[in-house]
Amino acid sequence: MEDALYDIESIRRFAGIDLQTDAVPDETTILHFRHLLEKHKLTEKLFEQSRRYLIDKGLMVREGTIVDATILNAPSATKNKGNARDKEMKQTKKGNQWYFGMKAHVGTDIGKGLVHSVVVTNAAVHDAKVMGELLHGEEKAVYGDKAYTGEERQKECEASGIEWRVKRKAYRGEPLTEEDKEYNHRYGKVRAKGEHAFQVVKHLWKYRKVRYKG
Repeated sequence: MEDALYDIESIRRFAGIDLQTDAVPDETTILHFRHLLEKHKLTEKLFEQSRRYLIDKGLMVREGTIVDATILNAPSATKNKGNARDKEMKQTKKGNQWYFGMKAHVGTDIGKGLVHSVVVTNAAVHDAKVMGELLHGEEKAVYGDKAYTGEERQKECEASGIEWRVKRKAYRGEPLTEEDKEYNHRYGKVRAKGEHAFQVVKHLWKYRKVRYKG
């Protein structure tokens, strides 16, 4: 953040900092401010305020939600006083590779791809377990990849009048039909918006791993 304030003029405007007259806060000052926000649970309040602002401006259509999750890697080393891994982090397997760290679950509006809900867990928590926390309750449809597939969840959504547009997956001995493939392709274009926030956080902001332990 300290580097960004020096390098990016738009961020300085947002923070109200003029390099000719103001001192840019250093990393330690920013960290103390972050801990102050966490202590008083102000991050949640700021996020809610931002969400309401976007709704008031008509930037969130609230007609549908895309649910998705991404893994944030953490150091797996045990070189610390307790000679142990961070207790808040867990490992999970994705494909044929193991990851250690945390997982960010988000609910994204289908309109402009703006995130309206965030849940953070350790990496071992299955995506589908927090699906309910990502819905705002007013959507007419829900989109997600095959990690969210579940007959019980589908029935709950449909009983509430929510259209189920989660990706269909193949099972052993039950390959996808042409209808399934067409269904996945049709709604996949909408689900892709759920990846945009991750692209910004990981590739633009470079937040690809968890820096702090505990």
